[in-house]
Amino acid sequence: MKRLMSVNGTFYPSDKSELKSMINYFNEVAEQHFVDRIYSQNPVALIVPHAGFIYSGFTANLAYRNVTKIPKRVIVIGPSHRVAFDGISLNDYVGYDTPLGKIDGDREYVSQLKEKFSFVSIEHKEHSTEVQFPFIKFYFEDIKLIEMVYSTTQNLVNILDYLLKNDENLVIISTDLSHFYDEEKAHRLDSFIIKAVENLDLEMLKNGEACGMLGVASVLEVAKRLGLSTKSIDYRTSANITKDKSSVVGYYSAMVY
Repeated sequence: MKRLMSVNGTFYPSDKSELKSMINYFNEVAEQHFVDRIYSQNPVALIVPHAGFIYSGFTANLAYRNVTKIPKRVIVIGPSHRVAFDGISLNDYVGYDTPLGKIDGDREYVSQLKEKFSFVSIEHKEHSTEVQFPFIKFYFEDIKLIEMVYSTTQNLVNILDYLLKNDENLVIISTDLSHFYDEEKAHRLDSFIIKAVENLDLEMLKNGEACGMLGVASVLEVAKRLGLSTKSIDYRTSANITKDKSSVVGYYSAMVY
C-alpha cells in the first residue's frame, strides 16, 4: 500500500518546479533576513505548523533548515482533523508520494514499533502530516519515512520516549496554534505555548491552544525526562499574509535537541 497525496494543489503546489521555487524562495528570505534563526544545535525533534504553504510554509521551512545531520528516518506525528478514532494510526506504507518524488516507507521499523506498542490502521488522508512530506523530500533525499496520526490516546509519551532515544530518528511534531481569534488575543494565547516549549513547562501549556496539543505536550514531557533542551525558531500568524487581523491562526516552529 502506498500513501497517495490528498492535499496537493491546495495546501502545497502539485507542480514540482513550482514547489521547488516556493521552498527556494523561503530560503532566500531566510538567508537575507533570518540567519539568526538558523542555529548550530542539531535537533532530534521539530515542532512545525501544518497550514497551507502560503501561510505557514516559511515557518515550517525554517525549522527544517536547522537540521544539519541527515537522519536515517523521519517520523511525522500529527493530529487527525477528518476522522475521529481512539489511538494512533500507523500504516505499513511502502512509500509516500510527493510532487518531488516518492519517499520510501520504513516497513522494518514500522514492524518493530507494532511489536512494542498498540496502533490502529486507518486510511486518514491527514493534511497535518502530509504537508511535511514535500519538505522532507526536499531536504532529506534518501531517508525513510513513517507517518503517525493520533486522535485520542494516552500512549504517545511512551512512543516518543522510544523514538527520541534512537539517534537515527528525526521526529516531526505537527501543530498549529490558536485559531480564529483577533491577532491580539492570538498573540496572548500563543505566547503561553511558546513559553511552555522554551521552558519545558507542561502546566503553562494548558493556558494556550493548539490543534496538536497532545503531540506538543508529549514531546515536552519526554524532552524533560531525557534532559533535552528546546529553542524557538519562528512565530507568526496568518495576518502576515492576509493582512486581516480580526481572525487569525498562529504558526510556530521550534526544535528539541
